[in-house]
Amino acid sequence: MKPLTLIDCDVHCVPLTADEIVSRLPAYFRTQGLVLPGGPGLPHPTGVRRVDARGPQGEPPGSLPSLMQEQLLDAYGIDYAVLIEAKILTVGVHPDTHFANEIARAHNDWLREKWLAADKRFLGSMIVNPLDPQAAAAEIRRVAGSERIVQVAMTSATRIPLGDRIYWPIYEAACEAGLPIAIHPGAEGKGVCGAFTAGFPSSYLEWHTNLPQNFMAQLTSLLTRGAMSQFPELRFVLVEGGFGWVPHLLWRLDKNWKGLRSTVPWLDRAPSEYVLDRVSFTSQPVEEPPSRDQLLELLHMMNAERTLMFSSDYPHWDNDSPLRAFPKLPPELKDRIFWQNAAELYGLPLDH
Repeated sequence: MKPLTLIDCDVHCVPLTADEIVSRLPAYFRTQGLVLPGGPGLPHPTGVRRVDARGPQGEPPGSLPSLMQEQLLDAYGIDYAVLIEAKILTVGVHPDTHFANEIARAHNDWLREKWLAADKRFLGSMIVNPLDPQAAAAEIRRVAGSERIVQVAMTSATRIPLGDRIYWPIYEAACEAGLPIAIHPGAEGKGVCGAFTAGFPSSYLEWHTNLPQNFMAQLTSLLTRGAMSQFPELRFVLVEGGFGWVPHLLWRLDKNWKGLRSTVPWLDRAPSEYVLDRVSFTSQPVEEPPSRDQLLELLHMMNAERTLMFSSDYPHWDNDSPLRAFPKLPPELKDRIFWQNAAELYGLPLDH
């Protein structure tokens, strides 16, 4: 057994064909195919997946476990990779709630049967539909306990912020299962959800740049609406939303809380303390300030030794290599970011 050295906390698997999901749907939805909410038409100009990650017969990037093993796990010596099927997260903004629930269920079965059975290094994120909290809670209880399912994933795009009481059945079930809640972007402006506070973007550049807005709002709501106080054991993972904004938000929250704590009586300590104890952020996309020292200072300001976990975002266009994502880090900080924080969060053995 070798000790852990690298855990990748955001890797994207996709179905080889839609039938991998559709075949697992009830008959009355199977005839419709895999119907997911579309967006306002702001595509990446060359596509969001790496061309070199296509299979030998042109299979979609991220659809073949064997190729992911070769290009990612084996190439970089990755001990564990946390899988998230980002496109199916749009069930959380699907106008047909019944259909969305069944797609999430079919995805979770597909994930376990195809991917988690393929390699013990793959870890799974079950997907639930937050528009139906009772059904989402039931799905968590159905899937919880499955080998190497390590978190519950939901979209960061919502009609009602994630701190609201409406979602508490989901959080209660996640606490029972001992699983963190992961929040991932991609559904902004799709289905029954809006886009950003200022309105709809006009280009992929504007859309992509504005993604941290929703993460700031969701984290603020989890604190101010009482979810983190109601469920003191629940952990959250903010995936692919950047992290340069974290110090600013925590400073602002702490300052305002001092003068307005009567409006949030359930917060019995500074908001930043809740975040440092119970919220993790994934690294991709790593911020790129003009100098190495500025990035190191940012990591210091956000207490990265407690809060940050490495992620590659493979096989997306802007994915980060673990060899190049960061400047040279102090050894202790490198270990915390590259594997220790994730191993502690997901309860992974220190050797495997």
